[in-house]
Amino acid sequence: MAERGPSVQETYAPNNTCFGCGPANDKGLRIRSFPTEGEGDELECTWTAQSHHEAFPGMLNGGIAGALLDCHSNWTAARHLMLKTGADQPPCTVTADFSVRLLRPTPVNGPIRIVARVKESKDDRALIEAEIFAGGKRTATCKGNFVAVKEGHPAYHRW
Repeated sequence: MAERGPSVQETYAPNNTCFGCGPANDKGLRIRSFPTEGEGDELECTWTAQSHHEAFPGMLNGGIAGALLDCHSNWTAARHLMLKTGADQPPCTVTADFSVRLLRPTPVNGPIRIVARVKESKDDRALIEAEIFAGGKRTATCKGNFVAVKEGHPAYHRW
């Protein structure tokens, strides 16, 4: 896959140290999310696992799958809320709730693709649905609510 330039994480939060999406966390997953082609509130990410991300030989750990879905969905919500309000920076958003369904083992012998889209939103929150694809199959899904935090919250201005 051709290099796409800076991801939303690198663009808006280059110093973020989040385990899942922080560009500044050398020991994290360091996902890189990009808008999909065309219109819409959808982000995609292609990520490659390493052996220490496995639950058993050749298959992704379920907790890592959850972290990928959570962080990618959170950025989908943050970008959507930024565009919706016309802001030049995304609000700091946090996970209010999310649920993951592991449909089948996720093979790690090739790229893992994560896609997330906005299903609905209000002023300060968005409902996101996301999916993981690997080995030509959908292996996990997620649905969650992500909320922009206000001053006084520990995550406020963390980006």
